[in-house]
Amino acid sequence: MNCLFSSLSTAALRSRRSIAPKYLGLFAFTAVCTAAPAMGAERIYVTYGPLEESVPIESLALFAKEGKIDSNLDGFAQYAKESQLAEIRSALQAKAEISHVTIAQFLYTPQGEVLLRRLGRVIQTKARQPGFYAIRAALILAASDPEGLTILNVLRKFPTYGIRIDIARALGIANELTSLINRSNQTIAGVVQLSEAQAASEPAIPPAEMQQPQLPGPYTWKKSSVTVTSPNRPRTFDMDIYLPQGSPQPAPVVVISHGLGSDRFSFQYLAKHLASYGFAVAVPEHPGSNAQQIQNLVTGRASEVAEPAEFVNRPLDIKDLLDYLTKLSTTDPTYQGQLDLQRVGVIGQSFGGYTALALAGAEINFAQLDKDCGLENDTWNLSLLLQCRARGLERNQYNFDDPRIKAAIAINPIVSSILGETNLSKIQIPVMVIAGSADTVAPALLEQIQPFTWLTSLNKYLVLMINGTHFSTIEESPQSLFLPPAEAIGPEPALARRYLSGLSLAFMECYLNNKSNFGPYLEPSYALSISRDTLGLRILRSLTPQQLQQFRISPPARRPVSPPVLAPVPLPSPPPIAPVR
Repeated sequence: MNCLFSSLSTAALRSRRSIAPKYLGLFAFTAVCTAAPAMGAERIYVTYGPLEESVPIESLALFAKEGKIDSNLDGFAQYAKESQLAEIRSALQAKAEISHVTIAQFLYTPQGEVLLRRLGRVIQTKARQPGFYAIRAALILAASDPEGLTILNVLRKFPTYGIRIDIARALGIANELTSLINRSNQTIAGVVQLSEAQAASEPAIPPAEMQQPQLPGPYTWKKSSVTVTSPNRPRTFDMDIYLPQGSPQPAPVVVISHGLGSDRFSFQYLAKHLASYGFAVAVPEHPGSNAQQIQNLVTGRASEVAEPAEFVNRPLDIKDLLDYLTKLSTTDPTYQGQLDLQRVGVIGQSFGGYTALALAGAEINFAQLDKDCGLENDTWNLSLLLQCRARGLERNQYNFDDPRIKAAIAINPIVSSILGETNLSKIQIPVMVIAGSADTVAPALLEQIQPFTWLTSLNKYLVLMINGTHFSTIEESPQSLFLPPAEAIGPEPALARRYLSGLSLAFMECYLNNKSNFGPYLEPSYALSISRDTLGLRILRSLTPQQLQQFRISPPARRPVSPPVLAPVPLPSPPPIAPVR
């Protein structure tokens, strides 16, 4: 998933700067100052078992505006460092640029309600009732107020006299998050160490033979746009075709599937790059899970981020697209003899990553969904908020495996429950899984690294972008309605796109064109040679469940280069809607 949860991602990225508070007083102070909610609330009550303290909201306002800590806050502030106080003051004053219509539409979706339920366990009314409805009202009222959506304004709009924060529950949530963060850091460090050990044992590519697969190729291309009508479903969708000019024919075909809330322009750079090397590239736009769907949600024309049917419609879009191109190559002179529809690769990001792996041979796993989605209200894996919507499908056996597809790349895929171990193990074609160590939407450990261990394909690659996020490889689209903040995008997105362009080319050359000379550009040694400190790159060819378990038992002795240090904030700020890619 992409930008829909971008503000949650930003909050989580910020959270990585300090470990969960060690002392109750400091945690209480941080919770008071950063737990979004609070028409008319005058005090915040902090409870921990039989203990209770209260703070006037106006004391927080004084601290936010002038930096003064009065006697009401002094008991909490004594546990905080100056740097922490500065961060809290900044958070209190920060304004989210989002309309009340947008926030309301999101908070009434199933995903928004899951988040509200979880937040409502910690942030309650003074009468100790869950804060679900009060939080939603406060957020919407604050967003519609001229002062905008700030924490202080939300506090003032909370529709009860007091706000009660249950520190015991907040600490429980913080401990869960800290545990996940520690496991993730240990695993990422382990992956980096294994990759570097493999790189050290490999011969480097001789300088005289070195190519630059991330640079444009020798061929020009022509772009055309068509509208495809499904022969078996009441569905039409737009598609862009990038056809190389002057390259050997017929050309292998690569299909690129965008993520939720994105569109066919988000990976236009990748389509152009592959076309310049002689690949015909088809980029569909999936109605019902594209940028227009997010706009429909905001304007009230849709009630969900994506209907459950999208888990079926997306793979079928690709199959219909390939059927359409097959017909086009026999009826349209422009395409006659130009396309080899028996050599097809598929690339997808986030929801598109699911799409790619479903087409590669993994079926929807309802048993795994039933098991995992019982914990939907307690998970820190935001991608489950989308994956669990698939339980709304009819319980049929959905098999989207397409023999025309010979290779697949899944970027930040969401697959742990929707496909699960049993069905991911059925994939036998070459697969590349790309993860970002700072991905807070589809966490690398849960959605890419562990699922990679379930793959049984002989040719599989795990790519780790150190400090990469869920949005690193996505190019801003001219149709974008909501853009994630810079912190959610992560460092050097242009470099991330170059990494992806080079890796995608080498992978497709190897497995669609059988060009073994591109194999060295998929090895750990090459990844290490082009890696940069700000945005590192590592590759693994294999990782077993036993090795993954060992990372937890005996963490690597040293840390990865520019490691993504994760740590929780007590409570994330409310999420504006932005496209999920």
